Amino acid sequence: MWGKNWKSHEKLPCLDSNCLQHQNRVADEKNDEKFDAQLMSLDVCTEETNVKCHGNTKDLESLVNEKDGEGHKETNSSFLHAVINMSGMLIGLGQLSTPYALENGGWASAFLLVGIGVACAYSSHLLGKCLHKNPNSKDYKDIGQHAFGSKGRIVATTFIYMEIFMALVSYTISLHDNLATVFLGIRINLGWNNLRTSQILTAIAILVALPSLWLRDLSSISFLSTGGILMSLLIFVMVACTAVFGGVKANHSIPALQLSNIPAISGLYIFSFAGHIVFPNIYSAMKDPSKFTKVSIVSFSLVTLLYTALAFMGAKLFGPQVDSQITLSMPRNLIVTKIALWATVLTPMTKYALEFAPFASQLEQTLPHSLKSRTKMIIRGTVGSILLVLILILALSVPYFEYVLSLTGCLVSIGICIIFPCAFYTKIFWSQITRPLLILNMILIMSGVLLGATGTISSSKLLAKKLQRAHTS
Repeated sequence: MWGKNWKSHEKLPCLDSNCLQHQNRVADEKNDEKFDAQLMSLDVCTEETNVKCHGNTKDLESLVNEKDGEGHKETNSSFLHAVINMSGMLIGLGQLSTPYALENGGWASAFLLVGIGVACAYSSHLLGKCLHKNPNSKDYKDIGQHAFGSKGRIVATTFIYMEIFMALVSYTISLHDNLATVFLGIRINLGWNNLRTSQILTAIAILVALPSLWLRDLSSISFLSTGGILMSLLIFVMVACTAVFGGVKANHSIPALQLSNIPAISGLYIFSFAGHIVFPNIYSAMKDPSKFTKVSIVSFSLVTLLYTALAFMGAKLFGPQVDSQITLSMPRNLIVTKIALWATVLTPMTKYALEFAPFASQLEQTLPHSLKSRTKMIIRGTVGSILLVLILILALSVPYFEYVLSLTGCLVSIGICIIFPCAFYTKIFWSQITRPLLILNMILIMSGVLLGATGTISSSKLLAKKLQRAHTS
């Protein structure tokens, strides 16, 4: 969720019209084409929900400086700022489902949550080693290409876009579920369709967010990412307030272990730590990249602590009745519940423009250079609008948040978070890797494949059963 735009509060690149006029005067046509190609290649966002952000403003600023003749890259991110970036980017949609996952997996599944956090922190460390090995690698896709050539880049790109698309579907489902609770008792009848009130409200919310897809200037949408992380933190605080001041007793017992549910809930845990796509950009922005491993350790420790605390708190408060989204389980008469619900509603609406940015960049890169900027903007906005409408239709057709989120984690996120980093590192450092490290990486790769396969099968079956029941009813 951080990426390029989380850096906006520190120092945004000069993107105003006067600055761009100056740059256009000092840059020749050849440099312009190089700058545009580089800018288009940057990733902006991917959230797992934690819905995730690619790149950061420092990388964008370095490109602006290069175009302006400076040709150097600023690296002003301190250790603390890097920790804030990484922690804030990890905290997202996944936190809503951790109480549900713990209740269904048993309190012993907390060891799985912590274990996945440790494995993801380790794989983050491996990405930093790969970047140090090849300074020309700037993002996740570059590491894939360095390791396995063009095939590695294609696979990495495919998984990145799959995660973005599936995360957006999950966000829209969450938006629908929480809007239905916020406006409970309100009925909207348009007279010419069979849509329920919650579906109409979701469509209206999508229409409100739609204009943001037409923005290309990153500084224009940077405030959205800031709003996203504030909403995520606000949700956690409101759940804590429910436990302390809400009159709800945390007296429910949590089962020890429900082994049959582990494959499905593992996807929920994995998605909560999905964010490795942006880590190369955080690494590149650091003043001292040698501290990247410490940044990973501190960030994952903080986030894992937050997730574990929220998981036990929600499971103890609501027990078997805990919803797949903790906000939907909170007592509706409390003011803290209303705040949490609205925070959950606003969070997805801050993500659409950021998540769509990689698609927009890739699309513009493939368009003919002869097209005018206005024409490119119209094409980009139109395609984005169509994709968002398709996401809306899919989300309303498959309104099962926990299963879609779990499927995303098992099918896509585990590859990006664990399998690929270990494989990239092993391939790049093959001639130097020690035997114990090789064994560890192979164990993680095989464990990731096994967990991903079993979780994907389990989540798919549960989703299919839900759809079948809904169809028959």
